[in-house]
Amino acid sequence: MAKREKGKYELMARRFFNWVAGLAILLALWWLGGYLLYINPDTTNFADFGPGPTFSAYPHLWNDGTIPNAIQSSGYRLGVALLIAIACGVPLGILLGRIKLFRELSNSPFQLLRMVSPLSWEPIAVIVFLSWDQAIIFLLSIAAVWPVAFATAAGLAKVDPAWFKVSKNLGASKWHTLTQIILPAISFDIFTGIRAAIGVAWIVLVPAEFLGVTSGLGYSIADARETLSYDHLTAMVLVIGVIGYMLDSSAAFAIKKVSYHRGDTE
Repeated sequence: MAKREKGKYELMARRFFNWVAGLAILLALWWLGGYLLYINPDTTNFADFGPGPTFSAYPHLWNDGTIPNAIQSSGYRLGVALLIAIACGVPLGILLGRIKLFRELSNSPFQLLRMVSPLSWEPIAVIVFLSWDQAIIFLLSIAAVWPVAFATAAGLAKVDPAWFKVSKNLGASKWHTLTQIILPAISFDIFTGIRAAIGVAWIVLVPAEFLGVTSGLGYSIADARETLSYDHLTAMVLVIGVIGYMLDSSAAFAIKKVSYHRGDTE
């Protein structure tokens, strides 16, 4: 038992060391790139892309409200869009997984719509919706709904059909079948789809905020570019990366918790 615990702690220590080492290598490469920009007379003006100026810009960006306001605006748009995507994607995925006729009829149009870049809908969204906030939320929802829907459908396809026969023979209602069999059985797949949806929506969010709005992470980058504040630009890029990493890690943690409750092992 003690040997197993020791091995567990050694594994955790090795993983943490590798995690830190990976970030250190990335930081070293970033510093090297900034230094090469600085020593070259033709690119000296772009030296603010380096880590030193970038980290120095954070107190100013935080104190003047740039970072908190950008996170609040983008977080609201992303959160509402994900709720819409989940509310639409999970029922849609259940229909795809349970009704053969619906799956066959919807396969070609859904696949066609899925392959259209979400940003392609931007001109239409601007016309249809009253505000840019609503338009961006629509774009993010369109991007996020497909991973949720298809992951849900794929999970439902793996459920043993005998479960539904047994529940029917026991007199279970459709609501009980949904809540007691379908959702617990596909919860892992739903969370996996949500994790993919977060990644897609997060990538779409920034370019969607480049035009029209005056708040958000994308707007902050566009504003820094227009004012030639390269240190602010890289600082906001790093904020986007850190938040995206935290969102993905949170989704991965939720997936692990679901796997644990299901009794799955790595």
